[in-house]
Order: sequence, then structure tokens, then C-alpha cells
Amino acid sequence: MSAPVTPLVLPRIGPLLRHAAPRVFESMILPVLVFYVALLFADAGVALGVAAAWVYGGVAWRLVKGGEAPGTLLLAAGTITVRVALAVATGNPIVFFLQPCLGVFCVSLGFLLTAPLRRPLIRRVVADLVPLPDHVTEHPRMRRFFVRQSVLWGCAQLLNAVLSLWLLLSQSLQTYLVVRTSVVAVLLGGAALVSVLSFRHCLRRLDDLAPRPAGAEPLAA
Repeated sequence: MSAPVTPLVLPRIGPLLRHAAPRVFESMILPVLVFYVALLFADAGVALGVAAAWVYGGVAWRLVKGGEAPGTLLLAAGTITVRVALAVATGNPIVFFLQPCLGVFCVSLGFLLTAPLRRPLIRRVVADLVPLPDHVTEHPRMRRFFVRQSVLWGCAQLLNAVLSLWLLLSQSLQTYLVVRTSVVAVLLGGAALVSVLSFRHCLRRLDDLAPRPAGAEPLAA
């Protein structure tokens, strides 16, 4: 006899987004805020050290507690590592602002190179933001979703790095800071919107294909 099919029971999109928000804030927004606050009271080298200590401290805290460091926090640690390494090698202001571009480029490669793997980097990031059961993440439809999202975010971050580098080399630092912030906000905001809508569509398709107890409401209604 074949094994019974496990019903697909997932939380709604609202709770998933509420779960993801603090992780995005901790891993992607807070390190930048820490850096700029430190920059108000010290030079760029000290501010970078404070931001790095914040990110590494977050990873160490997770490991001390016996858990796994979130994939988003590991991405932040990888980016800050590149910046610290270049800061030690040179004190040139242009090179200092070049560091985020190189870090973003490394992140884009991480997404693109792991896209064809069974467990791409984007899957770990999604798992940090949205807790899904293993039988859902292993579903062929979800695996295709991870591949598409790997390509989407890899290309978005690659475009982010290229635009940032062009602005840095062709514009003043003041213009670079203002324009890059606006452009990156629009670019990554658009990618995030596409990801959320795609994820919602994927959950609906999974919910349509899976058996559901009588009277249960559809997923992501």
C-alpha cells in the first residue's frame, strides 16, 4: 500500500511576512544603520569596524546559543568581510566606497552560481525569512521557484553593483551617495515585490494541488 499523502498546511502570507520582517531588519538594514551612526562620531575605519563587530557578534550569538546563523546574516557577514579586508589594504576614499560594490557583486555570484544546486543559497535565505516544512521546500514546484529567485536576485544584485560602480567612478561622492541610495531602493524594492508576488502564486498553486481537509480555507487567500 502506498503511504498516505501528507496534507499541505501552511500559514498565510501575513504571518510569513511578519516573521520575515525582523530578520530582514536585523541582517540587511541594522548593520547599515550601525555603520552610519558610528560614522557620525568617528572616521570611516572605526565605523566599519563597529558594523563588522555587530554582524560577527550576531553570528557568534546564534552559534553560542546552539542554533544556526541565518542565511541573511551570513550574507551580511560575507559582505562586511570584503569591506574590512579592503579597508585594511587601503585608505583611499574611492576604494572605501568601492567595497560595498564588490560585496554586492560577491552576493550576486553567490545567488547565480548556486542556482542550479539542489540547495541554492536563496533557499537558505527564504528558510530564514519564511519557515516552511521540508516536504514543501523539496516539492518540484518550489525547487523551480528557488531557481527563478536565485536568477532574479543574482541579476538584481549584479545590476546594483554595476550601477553603483559606474556612479562611483563618474560622479562626485555626494551625487553617488544620493543617487545610489534612490536607485538601489527602487531596484531592490521592485525585486522584492516580484518575489513576494511569485511566492504567493507558488503557494496558491501548491495549495490547489494538495489535498485539504474539508472546510479548510485556501492558502494565501
